[in-house]
Amino acid sequence: MNLLDIRNAKLEGKRVLMRVDFNVPVKDGKIGERHRIKAAKETIDFVLSQKDVGVALLSHLGRPKDREEEFSFRNFYKEIGQILGHDMVFVDDCLGEKVKNAMGVLKTGQILMLENVRFFGPEENSGGKLAEELAANFDVFVNEAFGACHRNHASVVGVAGILPSFAGINLQKEVAELDRVGKIFEKPALAIIGGVKAETKLPVINFFAEKYDNVLVGGKIGLDAGKQIISFPLNVVLPRDYAEGGLDIGPETIKRYAGYIKRARTIVWNGPLGKFEQSRFVKGTEAVITEVVKNKEAYKVAGGGESVQFLEEYGLMEEFDFVSTGGGAMLDFLIKGTLPGLEALQSCTI
Repeated sequence: MNLLDIRNAKLEGKRVLMRVDFNVPVKDGKIGERHRIKAAKETIDFVLSQKDVGVALLSHLGRPKDREEEFSFRNFYKEIGQILGHDMVFVDDCLGEKVKNAMGVLKTGQILMLENVRFFGPEENSGGKLAEELAANFDVFVNEAFGACHRNHASVVGVAGILPSFAGINLQKEVAELDRVGKIFEKPALAIIGGVKAETKLPVINFFAEKYDNVLVGGKIGLDAGKQIISFPLNVVLPRDYAEGGLDIGPETIKRYAGYIKRARTIVWNGPLGKFEQSRFVKGTEAVITEVVKNKEAYKVAGGGESVQFLEEYGLMEEFDFVSTGGGAMLDFLIKGTLPGLEALQSCTI
């Protein structure tokens, strides 16, 4: 995929709008997942290393119906700054004079955190007025939001059609790593797919069933398949037993899945195998991912918000060769080989 690398851009004296994906879980004003924020750091550091550059970060957060305070970046922009290792300045807008004035007074090394883009109208019309207003105060656009690239939104696609636009460093890694596990993987290859949303996971299960040796299924999807609500190809392996209420896989299934994991040389994991946020239903996910970590011969990739949350909580992030910032974006890219946000960067002219 031919993406313009931000490291080849001429940024001296430019005002840079960087789309990031800071749509992270937040509880009591504290960030519940740091991976997506850390993933943007290399690109941010590079841009700030250029002479006389001003940088503003733009993201969505949640699904606000209006301007609910709980979805404002005002609540934790300072914590974002601590994670990134930079001084953050917040402005309660992402359009117009407030942003222009805030960019004008940024000090060297400071970053401007813009307000939640979803406070400013629907984004679905990627080529509409919102994209023009977002772009108006800037000279260059950088997409470092792989997790939002599956959305045909103004802040992802629309702005890229207006400003000279470049791919962030981590976004390029996402494309390369997911291409690897989708196209040029070592066998035996194994996918482990859990979660609740059958409508998003069924296409990816079928995708891996065509390409990989086996797919291990857990979560509500496995339970529904066991009830014959969903049918799968023969190389899709379903749970044989469950914990109470079907909210976790059982010991027989854990033992059976471990055998597949030990033989694998490529492993992709997306989605917990039980309702892991409740401690009594975490055993299945914990046991299966422990087996994955023990397999030192396999190339291991994980993705999805809950998967990342689990790896962070258990201190296992470094045990995987790559952890994607995308959930739906990761699955869409594996199936389709492209995303609207990536296509917008490819069609950009500078």
